Amino acid sequence: MNTLVCIEPGRLAYTTGVKPALTKGHAIIKIKRIGICGTDLHAYTGTQPFFEYPRILGHEVAGELVEVDDAPGFEIGEAVTFIPYFNCRTCIACRAGKPNCCSKILVSGVHCDGGMVEYLSVPSYSLVHGQGLSFEELALVEPLAIGAHGVRRASIHRGEYVLVIGAGPIGLGTMEFARIAGGKVIALDINNHRLGFCKNKLKVAHIINASASHVTEQLMEITKGDMPTVVIDATGNQQAINKGFQYMAHGGRYILIGLQKGEVSFSHPEFHKREATLMSSRNATREDFESVIAAMEKKDVNPTTYITNTVRFEQVKDHFEQWLDPANGVIKAMVTLG
Repeated sequence: MNTLVCIEPGRLAYTTGVKPALTKGHAIIKIKRIGICGTDLHAYTGTQPFFEYPRILGHEVAGELVEVDDAPGFEIGEAVTFIPYFNCRTCIACRAGKPNCCSKILVSGVHCDGGMVEYLSVPSYSLVHGQGLSFEELALVEPLAIGAHGVRRASIHRGEYVLVIGAGPIGLGTMEFARIAGGKVIALDINNHRLGFCKNKLKVAHIINASASHVTEQLMEITKGDMPTVVIDATGNQQAINKGFQYMAHGGRYILIGLQKGEVSFSHPEFHKREATLMSSRNATREDFESVIAAMEKKDVNPTTYITNTVRFEQVKDHFEQWLDPANGVIKAMVTLG
């Protein structure tokens, strides 16, 4: 079985592994598609928290169910994806219905080996039905669920201005679900190509280049002096996260989907006088996966438009470095197998 391993930062290698055997309470998926996400890229550059090497990357996965134990309702041969956040099911977070932040969580491709393989064993409880979606669509459910979870955490009211910082795949999905929730979306990024995608493909009404010297003034103009009541970071960039505190309205909420290694820093008086709310948004739940799939089925979102690069599994090592360069215009790279 071919695998692709991140040996250390900046170094990928193909190796030959053993096809996993079916064990109790698990399922074997024959991998068909793997989406490349920011977590994979950050792991490659050595900037991903909670990470140890060597590691098989990949958690945006779709494939064919080939073996299964203890998964009522699932059938051999059906198209599936899975929820890649394996939880203990007994800790305080799991008991509270928040397995996405389980105290002993193992995220596929981060804390344990992921989907850059021909066959992958996953807990049967993590399986998600394909619902007739294509393998490309199924591989994009997970990143969209990340954004959907952040939007749900934000409790967006119809007509609110929602500033989404970062127009990568996670940010794009966040914008889509903020729109579905009734928010008036503002996209902020330093990449004009991605901002153009927001405007032309997602029909985001307001786009701002974060490199401009008058971002606050533009936000004031768009919101008629109020500033956004919801700010969501999807960059995972320390500078962008810290700047985001400046963009909140009084009484606003700031949701951190993006993750970085450093410290979050902000002016306490400025934050306090706004009676602002700060919250993190980690991973997603089955509810988020199901809402994403439902939105795809209703054609409320079409994430396949995000796919700008498609490569075969055996080509990934040669292309990975290119995906790091913003000048190459990569929004979502998709890997195909079989």
